[in-house]
Amino acid sequence: MNKKVLVLCTGNSCRSQIAHGYLNKFLAGKAEVYSAGIETHGVNPNAIVTMFEDGIDISHHTSNNITEYTGIQFDYVITVCDHANERCPVFPTSAIKLHHNFPDPAKATGTKEEIKSEFARVRNLIKQYCQQFSSSHFS
Repeated sequence: MNKKVLVLCTGNSCRSQIAHGYLNKFLAGKAEVYSAGIETHGVNPNAIVTMFEDGIDISHHTSNNITEYTGIQFDYVITVCDHANERCPVFPTSAIKLHHNFPDPAKATGTKEEIKSEFARVRNLIKQYCQQFSSSHFS
């Protein structure tokens, strides 16, 4: 049986969606990956674009609320922002909880090019984290 991984963020719009896309790629056939937020803000169009630029299509992803997954026994819960980590609901599960606070690219300001650059920078940080997680927990 495949393990189940949940990536949790505040609004399930950027960071958790990016991590979801990379974990789907790196853990294909090894784990079922889910992402959710404490709130739902919709998938950020810039997150879709920045992932597409790295060859991953997350345009079909939906923004899900954590309450939708209360019946699932997760093996890993990864929070990708401090807000979600502080407000993460207690799961009746033995899931291993991991946390890494990534900057929120949705808060980037400046020109279109500067915002695009910030999304790419955060995407690359999340990609590196997901590669490390995948190799250390699923090798």
